[in-house]
Order: sequence, then structure tokens, then C-alpha cells
Amino acid sequence: MSGPVLGGLGFVAAILMVLLGLPVGVSMILTGALGFAILNGIPSAEYILGLAVYDSVSAYSLSVIPLFLLMGVFAARTRLSSDLFAFVAAMIGHKKGGLAVASIGACAGFGAICGSSMATVATIAPAALPEMERRGYSRQLAAGSVAAGGTLGILIPPSVILVVYALLTQQSLGALFVAAMIPACLGIALYVLAVLIKVRLDPTAGPPGPKASWAERCGAMLRVWPVLLLFALVMGGIYTGLFTPTEAAAVGAAGSILLGVATQSLSRKGFALAARETVETTGMLFLVMIGAAVFNYMVETSGLANGLIIWVEASGLSPMGTMILLVVAYVLLGCVMDALAIILLTVPLVYPLVTGLGFDPIWFGIVVVTVTEIGLITPPIGMNLFVIQGVSRTLSSADVMKGAVPFVVADLFRVALLLAVPALATWLPGTM
Repeated sequence: MSGPVLGGLGFVAAILMVLLGLPVGVSMILTGALGFAILNGIPSAEYILGLAVYDSVSAYSLSVIPLFLLMGVFAARTRLSSDLFAFVAAMIGHKKGGLAVASIGACAGFGAICGSSMATVATIAPAALPEMERRGYSRQLAAGSVAAGGTLGILIPPSVILVVYALLTQQSLGALFVAAMIPACLGIALYVLAVLIKVRLDPTAGPPGPKASWAERCGAMLRVWPVLLLFALVMGGIYTGLFTPTEAAAVGAAGSILLGVATQSLSRKGFALAARETVETTGMLFLVMIGAAVFNYMVETSGLANGLIIWVEASGLSPMGTMILLVVAYVLLGCVMDALAIILLTVPLVYPLVTGLGFDPIWFGIVVVTVTEIGLITPPIGMNLFVIQGVSRTLSSADVMKGAVPFVVADLFRVALLLAVPALATWLPGTM
């Protein structure tokens, strides 16, 4: 059996193991170690297993992961989610569809601190869904706006997915964070446009509410300005070169702790639980990183990546045609797999192909993360749709799935724009 064929079988086996419920890290370790042993012998596989464990978790740059996780966990344990929603609702809640737009804005704001899609949905939904239900909003619009808004959490910096992509491809994390800003803003704008079109076609889906007084607006603004300042400090420091991404993560983690203490929303018990959650999540991510390293050794020695490049060249496909096929494949994978698993399994394989075709690696990272967002809300098995149903017992599966459709269309349009205009992701990093 040739190396590329064995590598392809290992890739398929790893995906099947993940789909069957085996942890991602374990799946990659098993397939990677077995494939490497077949290709190079058992002694070589034993050596690689020992080497991969140390090399995968010893890099100083990995410290950015627990620090950004700490920032997000502490933010999730404060009143940040309800304050963000109240602030945006006070500003635009009196407009048609205003609360749905407020949900998207609150998700974007919380995602800028949290960096996790499902955590964003689980945190914003309890504040947004009951209020929209009380105002008479369509259940479909309410569910779709929160589920879609939550996907912004894996693109708006600090994003753990972007951190992992940077580590896998040895690209600048700061450049990736900055590159994500315009596509993230574009995503917010397209989601808002989807809401506006929905309420234009069906005014009863998002009825206007009472207009907040200026005193209420100012009060809501005073409660959220420290959060906006923290995000501006973290991203501004990275953009201007004042902080490295690791230093920015430390500043963000410290700032979120101080924010919790200042607002008296972080008790000693809450601090301990947040620290424990950070350690557990970091351990899970590091196990996945070890699995990815073992799997990558197998992919490299099998020649699968080079074989894929040769096949694409022989097929006569244009570079953009190849990219479109990759986007379709990522959308399909996103419907059945977690975004982190997709990145770790596929990037080592397709990255050499993409760069060999002349595409910018920073742009490709943003495209991949944007495409995996779609899978989070694609009916019937998008993970955010299940989170919404878990938070609200009044929403049916049909309501959640139908509500997500306009936002899936908006996401596909955003991907098309990124493919047609790469400068949306490459221009801003070029100004750093």
C-alpha cells in the first residue's frame, strides 16, 4: 500500500472515530501513531509519541491559550451578557427587529471577550430570548438571531480557533486577529440585514418596543464601557505593537478579573470555579494539540499532502475552483464536526496545497474559520441550534431550524465576498 493511500485512509479513520464520539485528541493519536508505525516501524512510532508530547505543549507561544480562556471564563461569570444586551436594546430596542439586532450586537460584544461560540450562545440566550418572547417576537427570529450571533465568537478576537490555526501554520497570531476584524464586522452587518429583511417582509416577527429614555441609555452605557475599553486595549495593543498576543492575553485576563471584582460579580467560589474550568479546557485543548502533532507526523511521512497537490495539478482545476471545492467540503464537515476538530484534522493536509496555489495563508485562515461558523447553525445538526434548544424549553426544533436559514444565507454571501475580495482579510494586517 502506497504512503498517500495509507495517509488518506488514516484521515478517513480519524474523521469516523470523531463522528462515533471518540475524543478528537485520542482519535488523532491512535490513527497517527498506527499509520506512522506501519510506514516507519514501531520503534520510530514510539520515539515520535514521546517527542510529540513534549514539542506540542512546551512552546512559550501556547501560554496565550490558557490566558485567553481565563479572560473568557471570568467574563462569562459576570453580569456582562445581560449588561451588553440591555445596552444595545436600550439604543435600538424601539425599532422593528431591534431586540434581534441587539442580540446579535450582544453576542458580538461578548464574543470579543469570550472567544467561544457555544459559550456565547449559552450566555446571551437566557437574557435575550425571554425578553424577545415577552415583546411578541417570532420564535424563529428570536432563535435564529441568537444562534447566528453566537457564531461570531469564533471569529472575533480573541479566538481560540485562530490561535490554533496560527500555531499549526506558524503564522502571526496578531496578524490573524487583525485580519478577522473586517470579516467579523461584515458578518455583523449581514446578520443585521437579514433581520431587517425579515421584519420588512413580516412586520409582526419583530414588533417595535417602547423607546428608552436618555437616562436609561446612559445608565446602560456606564455598565458596559469597561468591557469596551478592555477589548480596545487588547486589540489596540496588538495592532499598534504595544503588546505581543501573549502579553495582550495576560492583560485581558487580568482586566476581566478586575472587572469581576469591581462589579462585585465574582466571588471567591466563582473565582475558583473559573480557574478550574480554565485548567480543564486547557488540558483538553493540549491533548488535542498532542494528537494533532502525532497525526501530522503521519500525514507528512505518508506524502499525502504532496499527493493531493499533484492530483489537483493533474485535474486541471483552477486555483479558485479548487478553493471553492475546499469551501464546500468545509461546510459539509462543519455540519457534523466541531470547528476545532475540523481545523486540526484538515489544515495540516490542505495548507500546503493552498499556499502552493498562491493563496495568502492569513486570508485562508479567515476563510476557514468563517466557513466553519456556517456549520454551527446549519440545520439540522448545527451545535448552536442544540444549545438554543437547551436554554429555552419553549422553542421547537422546527422554530430553531427555520430561524437559522436566513443567517446561513447571509454567511454564504459573506464567504463569497471573501473569495471574491481577499483584501477584506488582508488589507488591515498590511497596515500594522
